[in-house]
Amino acid sequence: MKIRATFCHLLVALTVLKTGCLYAQTTASSTGKTVSQGAMDRDLLEVTIPQLEQLYRSHKYTVTEVVRWYMARIEKYNGIYRAMQNLDVSGAFATAAREDEEAKARGNSFVRGPMWGVPVVTKANTSIAGLITTDGWKGYMIPGHELVAPKDATIIAKLRAAGAVILGQTNMPDFAASDTNRSTAYGRTGNAYDVRFSPGGSSGGTVTAITSNFALLGNGTDTGNSIRMPAATSSVVGVFPTRGLVSIAGIAPLDWLLDNTGPIARDVRDAALALDVMAGEDPLDPRTIGSAAKAQPGPYTQYLKADALKGKRFGVPAFILEGAGIPFQGIPASESATEVAADTAAARLPLRPETREAFMKALEGLRAAGATVIFDDSILPESFAVTVARVGTFPYVREGTEKFLAEYGPTQYHSADEYQRAVGSPLPATIIGGLDETTRKDRPPLIQAVFESDPQAEANVLGPRRTALDAYNEVLDRLHLDGLVYPATQMPPPDETMPQDGKISEGPHSDTGWVNMIGVPAVVVPGGFYPDGLPFGLELSARPWKDGDLLSWAYAYEQATRHRRRPVLVEKGLLPNAR
Repeated sequence: MKIRATFCHLLVALTVLKTGCLYAQTTASSTGKTVSQGAMDRDLLEVTIPQLEQLYRSHKYTVTEVVRWYMARIEKYNGIYRAMQNLDVSGAFATAAREDEEAKARGNSFVRGPMWGVPVVTKANTSIAGLITTDGWKGYMIPGHELVAPKDATIIAKLRAAGAVILGQTNMPDFAASDTNRSTAYGRTGNAYDVRFSPGGSSGGTVTAITSNFALLGNGTDTGNSIRMPAATSSVVGVFPTRGLVSIAGIAPLDWLLDNTGPIARDVRDAALALDVMAGEDPLDPRTIGSAAKAQPGPYTQYLKADALKGKRFGVPAFILEGAGIPFQGIPASESATEVAADTAAARLPLRPETREAFMKALEGLRAAGATVIFDDSILPESFAVTVARVGTFPYVREGTEKFLAEYGPTQYHSADEYQRAVGSPLPATIIGGLDETTRKDRPPLIQAVFESDPQAEANVLGPRRTALDAYNEVLDRLHLDGLVYPATQMPPPDETMPQDGKISEGPHSDTGWVNMIGVPAVVVPGGFYPDGLPFGLELSARPWKDGDLLSWAYAYEQATRHRRRPVLVEKGLLPNAR
């Protein structure tokens, strides 16, 4: 039986773990040997995919033993950090048992897939057949009306085919529409380095799970910063691929014209191995069609060289240092000059002094590895922020939600209207448009349209996107830059136990949504720590379809600096579980 995504079901799952005595000092294995808990801790904490493969190859552990270790670790710590919203206990152990049987039956001739036996977690907006796709929202968990996925999202199918063991789903804010990780479905996720602080959103559940060693690998989704900004708070690697390299089919959209998905891992090599599995054309995601001819060919591990930064040149975007923010989902063409000015002013987000200091220190590692860093006021100046902000996608959000429900909705509803008839209340404006009081307040609602047939699509999205991408490439060409480098957030992770600026923080925040607007690849790599022990993340971006180059730079930086250190988790909570 699969454990579905409700708090009660999670307690059931953890009860199963407790009664199975999974977190014992010694464990009797299926092969008859006694496995020391201490030995497994030494072997599996911070383990990488190649190291895990070697442990399997040498028959030191079975997949079942490894999955049991991860489940037990989740049992021990998840009540404090609340990274995991839902565990698929039966599904994970069934996969592990099947893989163990396959390995035993085929003996020395057995060829393992690239993710064989790798414990993976997925964000709660990513469809897993038979589980509830909560999307972080309690409205998809109403008893009798749950959004139970009829099939796997494309990336889940790819991970399974490669041998991954899906442990369960990570917590996320409602619809992925937040820079912190508080959801109506499951509550608050804490930062693994200090549970009082935010891990960022909306992939905060995944980054806390991965940095805490609840799994070896996870996926995040990113509409405005939601892979990269949380990765920066938690000393993990977060990859935003060129939009169209990886399919988003089966992922509940926030804004399908900006959404992306990619791997979150503890090191760059594991992220590259995961991207190899995730990437590829998919008829369910038209943006991926033709990607094979444009992208740098895999495997992405071939680009990982320790000297890859030697002779490379990176520019620092001036608008980020100046705090010229970009309104989320941009500004549609219909807005007046007064409204544009107001939106632009409201989006300003100063770079905090302590983050500037951490960024400048992180650049020392880039230079030490052989790169040159260019500061120039003409490198994406404030005018670029204004240009890219005119990519206005909100008039088309309903189309994305309708397409998702049509293909991945439950039996009861395959459209927004069918949801309202079944449940008796509508889906929120966040994902179907209309009056969105959180962003537009006293302005009239934006009329929803079908992007492919809307005569305003050129003015709203396509034209501004071309102009902004041309401006990005022009800077790289003019100054002979390989890519850009900048802080992944504008501030440190905030303490969520006390008000910040008069209210509980909704951050940390970033000025990196422009990457989604133009679809270029970007990666966050651990860049050091603030004086209080919380992580800082360094972000790099590259030209479209140069994902291999991008990963090579991240790898070289990682090897030169070795900034990551794992958190020390606590076993007792410092806060009540806020909802």
